[in-house]
Amino acid sequence: MNRSSTGVRQTPTVRVLEAAARQSLHAPSVFNTQPWRWRVTPDALELRADPDRQLAHTDPDARLLTLSCGAALHHARVSLTAAGWAVTVERMPDPGDPTLLARLRATGPANLDVPAGRLVDAIPRRRTDRRAYGDRPVPEPVLARLTDAVEAEGAHLHVVRPDQMPMLAVSTGRAADAELADPAYREELRRWTNRPADSGDGVPAATAVRPAPRRVPVRDYAPGGAAGLSPGADFDRGAAYLILFGERDEPAAWLRGGEALSALLLTATAEGLASAPLSDAIELAWPRRMMRDLLAGIGAPYLVVRVGWGPDTELPPAPRRTPADVIEVVAPPE
Repeated sequence: MNRSSTGVRQTPTVRVLEAAARQSLHAPSVFNTQPWRWRVTPDALELRADPDRQLAHTDPDARLLTLSCGAALHHARVSLTAAGWAVTVERMPDPGDPTLLARLRATGPANLDVPAGRLVDAIPRRRTDRRAYGDRPVPEPVLARLTDAVEAEGAHLHVVRPDQMPMLAVSTGRAADAELADPAYREELRRWTNRPADSGDGVPAATAVRPAPRRVPVRDYAPGGAAGLSPGADFDRGAAYLILFGERDEPAAWLRGGEALSALLLTATAEGLASAPLSDAIELAWPRRMMRDLLAGIGAPYLVVRVGWGPDTELPPAPRRTPADVIEVVAPPE
């Protein structure tokens, strides 16, 4: 019988569950905190939030942590589906255990899912590209496919109109200024941008982008330092700004929002687009209310995502934690 990297002997089901958990390690997360843990049992894959990786000041409600975990959940789901397995998901399965966010079961063989395979192929290629995008606009049919991908996951997408762009730019810029004026935020940013070399997480200066004029400001991950990447010669003129939102503002909805975020980003990558989540305007209450106004009050904003045609040069990969740090494989009974 095969054994995992942890030395635990595996059944075929456990092997495919662990493989899905490994794929999820590529998922995006706030400040690249990767705030999740996986437990592989003989018949299920359990996703847990890791409270030790919560941004206590930037994300006190764990909204962004839960969105990040939802993205990891979707990565694992599509990996199982693309591998030809039927999947069931229990979300928030134990009210007495709020860190247990989901339980997946691979229930048997299923028909080949070509769309899921397309998303899985995009997983290792997806990057958060904070550089400036070009002048060519994102075609309406592509925006429609991004919207369909989000809707299929139980969330919604609003394409920010030209007349709404000033409000988005002002609220994002003022939110960034307010956070940088806060010593607690600066310390949290410093902690996650100056990680030990072997931590496999955070946003190192090599992947940060130097400040430059933009239609909407992009977070400075190396304030006062030397960011490793040039923003390029463009100014985001062709970029589309998308507000990911849902009908409720609570943990169960944030988890589904994270799944929708993953579907959005992987679909954008499959379409050849660059993408970058923008969370500044969601982290503080007053700009979050302004984002709600852009939605005409019909939903709770979860995140802003910028998509467009990025530079041709490839980005360096973001640091990733090792499977042994994140995935626990439980031995089946003898």
